[in-house]
Amino acid sequence: MNFVKESVNQTPIVDTVFSIVAKAKEAKAKVGSENVVDATIGSLYDEEGTLVALDSVYSSLKNLDNKVLAAYAASFRGNPDFRQKVYDWVLNGNSHLEHEVIATPGGTGAVGMTLQECLDEGQTVILPEIAWGSYALMAQMHNLNVEKYSLFEEDHFNLNSFKTACKKVMEKQNRLVMVINDPCHNPTGYSLSEEEWKEVISFLNECSKTHAVVLLNDIAYIDFSSRQEKAKEYFVQFDQIEKNFVVIVAFSLSKSMTSYGLRCGAAIVLGQEKEAVNQVKIVFEKDARATWSNINNGAMATFVDVLDNHKDAYDQERLHYVNLLKERGDIFVKEANEVGLKHYPYKEGFFVTLSMDNETRDKFHEALMENNIFTVKVNLGIRVAICSLSVEKTKGLAKKMKDILDTVA
Repeated sequence: MNFVKESVNQTPIVDTVFSIVAKAKEAKAKVGSENVVDATIGSLYDEEGTLVALDSVYSSLKNLDNKVLAAYAASFRGNPDFRQKVYDWVLNGNSHLEHEVIATPGGTGAVGMTLQECLDEGQTVILPEIAWGSYALMAQMHNLNVEKYSLFEEDHFNLNSFKTACKKVMEKQNRLVMVINDPCHNPTGYSLSEEEWKEVISFLNECSKTHAVVLLNDIAYIDFSSRQEKAKEYFVQFDQIEKNFVVIVAFSLSKSMTSYGLRCGAAIVLGQEKEAVNQVKIVFEKDARATWSNINNGAMATFVDVLDNHKDAYDQERLHYVNLLKERGDIFVKEANEVGLKHYPYKEGFFVTLSMDNETRDKFHEALMENNIFTVKVNLGIRVAICSLSVEKTKGLAKKMKDILDTVA
């Protein structure tokens, strides 16, 4: 007897992160934190191993009137000042398309809403083969199929594989929906060049002559790009999209404001024509009302207050960690290259991912844990969360990992 809908896959969820976090915690209790390398959680930690919670953000939150924290948002679309501030902050003057903003519970809400509302059950979404696992889980829960493209060709974005995946899906359905997680890709730390973005948009414009195109650009980590404002310049390429093409940018306060638990973000809908943008907006509004009803008012008010009244302090504080993250990434990648520890092309961001087949990955992952090094398995690799490692623990880690890999490969 079934108590849930027939179409849903009832296989239990595989916890690839928090189960390993628990093992790392046990190891710390057993042998001491100083003897454990915990590169699991995708949250930013300081050099003392403490979760980063930016003072400029949380002093603002705590100074809000209790009634602001308790109140519903002005609309299930989110507060007007928040939506305007998100658009200005994210696009930074780099796009002049028609647009609408819908507040969501984190960037996850924006991604989930796009997959649910832009594809019908049984249709196919296009995903990178190395990706945040929740994309595929969302597709599964909405009864969607998945077509994957190879993310890399040598040390650059695999445009040919991306094109092949799109053409294959175009033969089966009248709408193309694809995810590109950029910049600071999770889990590889790759960022497309502006030239690569130009080629992607040019190809999708061709596709839009016969198919409706929806590009979901997940920018969760953009505000920790080492390039900062330059990392947003690729948005100018979106102004070249054709009328049968919309872009949905998934923005997350979780990373930008170190407010993981406040669950606030936004879907920014961009298009050449108001009619197309409005069509998506209407459906997203209804989805928001039906699914979560309201977004955390305090989180939205904090975002507005920080950018209006504490931006200099916020930027200074955030940039300290942007530079720290770059230092950790540079150390790990340099040492990995020196010892021949193969990894996907890393440019910036929270993670570096080691490259290997899944059989080797499984053996290597176990061997690492036996040596009190805790990481996360992803498709075709091992994710190393440099965001949570101190500079001291990053030094020498690549060699330790290479020595362990040599025993199982």
